Amino acid sequence: MASDTVVHVIDDDGPMRDSLSFLLEAAGFEPRTYESAAAFLECVTGLDRGCIVTDVRMPGMNGLELARHLKATGVSLPIVMITGHGDVPLAVESMKAGVSDFLEKPFNDETLLQAIKGALAKPDLGAAAPFKALLDHLSPREIDVLHGVVDGKANKVIAFELGISPRTVEVYRANVMAKTHATSLAELVRMAILAGFA
Repeated sequence: MASDTVVHVIDDDGPMRDSLSFLLEAAGFEPRTYESAAAFLECVTGLDRGCIVTDVRMPGMNGLELARHLKATGVSLPIVMITGHGDVPLAVESMKAGVSDFLEKPFNDETLLQAIKGALAKPDLGAAAPFKALLDHLSPREIDVLHGVVDGKANKVIAFELGISPRTVEVYRANVMAKTHATSLAELVRMAILAGFA
């Protein structure tokens, strides 16, 4: 099997690892599973193709620390980060550290497979110019909220800093998603980073 179909799954949850492994194998990938970032790093030498799927929160080294370590040591495998709802700020930080995508739990199988395929494909650097043009259609308050989102801040923190309610932040965030045509928070953050907004 081609090495670009290898997917390294790092998760301390055994049933989750088994479930992801089964899904990936059924979709034509070659899954390799690890119970921790440390276990993965023992095997990382010589890896130059494929993709990593890792949970954000794990005992020992977390997903963000792993992403930073791999980047610092010259390992350029694309990374898809899986995050619980409360981990979005950490996931945003991970994207700034070079992670290709992040998925909020719960997600469906097809969403994960598309994220992996997208990570294995070359990034769309042409997305920056249209995104910059779309920013012109945002209101000043929507831009304030977008800055907060890209900075990895939770809705309640953005709300406190702007003196508005968390529900109002959610409305502005939905408006930003609609106006930029982003289909997920990860896509919105990725476009903003590519456009130099972050």
